[in-house]
Amino acid sequence: MAKVLFAATPFHGHVTPLLTVAKNLRTRGHDVLFVTGSRFEEAVMSGGTRFEALPEEADFDDRHMSAAFPEFADAGTGYEHHTFFWKRVFADAAAAQYRQIQALLEHFPASVLVHDTVFLGALPVSLRPPSAIRPTTICLGVLPPMLLSDDVPPFGPGIPYLGGPEGRARNRRLNAETLDAYAGLQKDVASVFGAIGCDLPGFIFDCAVTGPDHYLQLTVPGFEYPRSDAPDSFRCVGALPQPSSDSFVTPEWWPESAAAGRPVVAVTQGTLANEDLSELILPTVRGLAATDVTVVAATARPDGPEDVARLLPEIPGNAVIAGYVPFDRLLPLASVLVTNGGYGGVHAALRNGVPLVVAGDTEDKPEVAARVQWSGAGLDLRTGRPRPEQVRRAVTTVLGDARYRAAAGRLRAEIAEFDPFGAVAGLVAASSPVREQAALRPKGPR
Repeated sequence: MAKVLFAATPFHGHVTPLLTVAKNLRTRGHDVLFVTGSRFEEAVMSGGTRFEALPEEADFDDRHMSAAFPEFADAGTGYEHHTFFWKRVFADAAAAQYRQIQALLEHFPASVLVHDTVFLGALPVSLRPPSAIRPTTICLGVLPPMLLSDDVPPFGPGIPYLGGPEGRARNRRLNAETLDAYAGLQKDVASVFGAIGCDLPGFIFDCAVTGPDHYLQLTVPGFEYPRSDAPDSFRCVGALPQPSSDSFVTPEWWPESAAAGRPVVAVTQGTLANEDLSELILPTVRGLAATDVTVVAATARPDGPEDVARLLPEIPGNAVIAGYVPFDRLLPLASVLVTNGGYGGVHAALRNGVPLVVAGDTEDKPEVAARVQWSGAGLDLRTGRPRPEQVRRAVTTVLGDARYRAAAGRLRAEIAEFDPFGAVAGLVAASSPVREQAALRPKGPR
């Protein structure tokens, strides 16, 4: 039995996959302690896992980002948006996160520390100079990898993949522009790390991937751009299953009866970028109103149906507006998922062989959308606010062209060949506290 410490940034889309892995390790007999935001205490402890809340300065409720970060509403998109998140949400919390991890390790001497990509307080554990014994670090890639590469366009705007010498030349130029654009952010993050006695050995996006002892990307090679310059610590381990919803009681409108033989089109804005349901829920409902499909809008908010009714007083007869709908129950019935591109939700669709239409322009969503189109499993609308007719045309195209469902089916088969639980469990079983290594040198553009 190993002691395993989990540390998750308090976003639903980050906590859920880490908690799924933590619960699996508990079934294997390991001793698990889970650190994240206070709003997730009940979810963590419901499975018998021990919980520790993040310190106040690192805790927030991702359902109300503007309350925790007043500047969130003005964060925009692109570089400005990513700089806000990496500085205010991730880096500013790193010192408090790191101090908490160090304190917890005093009475919970974990041999393994598992964390998500942007829990930056875990990174100094991997990067500190040699002085003591530390746990093996495992990062679970809950968003597309950010590591700069000659082979892949830089993380952020969802630039389409381009292979060959032309693509490599383009990527080197874009990487240089990226380093320039984020120079201010890099200085700020390096200052935060310096204040806790850790030298940041390279660009923060690189360090987030190369710093941990093991970086396990929660996807399959068929959904991730090929990289010839990835570190040995990097590997794809497959997509996690959705949490079970055994207690969910199916409502009367459930699509098995409501669809009446028509295709079911599910639409969601996920759990983070869903404060404004006019971005994707409304244009989807409006755009598909006169089509022969059943639309199930999963708002992921208890007040979602009320909010949509306020924005759209006359709900079309072929649409159902719901709050929380478990994807493990809905997606097996769906013909298409319209989404703003959350990494977990997209992989949930692919686990079920469901093709996608993606419209998202914040966080990692442009990168996820670009990979959906690259893999052939759907369409990238390259906007976060599509017009109703854009959604209608895209859904009609995906429904009418069997190649999209075939590509999603291929990814479903590939996902079935991987065992992400086994990959983590194998590393945990083989781990023991290791002497801290000198700061790793992340790979940057060549």
